[in-house]
Amino acid sequence: MAPPPAPQTMKERILQTADKLFYLQGIRAIGVDTIAAEIGISKRTLYNHFPSKDALIAAYLERRFVAQRPSDKPPAEQILATFDSLERRFAAKDFRGCPFVNAVAELGPSDRAVKKIAIAFKESRRVWFRDRLTELGVANADALATQLVLLVDGSIAQDLVRDDPAMARAAKEAAKVLLRNAGVDMGGDTKSVKGRKRAPQ
Repeated sequence: MAPPPAPQTMKERILQTADKLFYLQGIRAIGVDTIAAEIGISKRTLYNHFPSKDALIAAYLERRFVAQRPSDKPPAEQILATFDSLERRFAAKDFRGCPFVNAVAELGPSDRAVKKIAIAFKESRRVWFRDRLTELGVANADALATQLVLLVDGSIAQDLVRDDPAMARAAKEAAKVLLRNAGVDMGGDTKSVKGRKRAPQ
């Protein structure tokens, strides 16, 4: 029998509450007093763990900065599965878009700390695509990775406007076209690039 999970520390409780409120209601809309009241602690207790709201915002974004899980599936399948995951996320009632884009949009580009974290996250996702494309033997993996990231971000924006998870499916179909045009075999074998690349359609 597995041991019971360790109780949350106060710092974890604060961060978890801030994560929920910042993401669902907006960073500017939520003050530290609201977070403290939600937990049932004083602002002084909160500030003992996070010296400022800026520090709490940075911790919230870093908490959302989760690396992609390793997979033994073929690289092309992993790439396309990204869009399946997006479709499931779009269907969730609590989906409010990309927290990193939201933070930059709310706080503005002059908030360098937030922008730095957001850029690092977006670049990590782009590099993940690039590495999968390199495994496939795609010649210009760097440029194609950027295009795939644009499909991801575009589908998120479209879903927020339309409230339609099918936007992820449309992005997936566009990703298939890009992969085929790069010479990736999208048939039964998704492990390598064809010997001869297809001409752009």
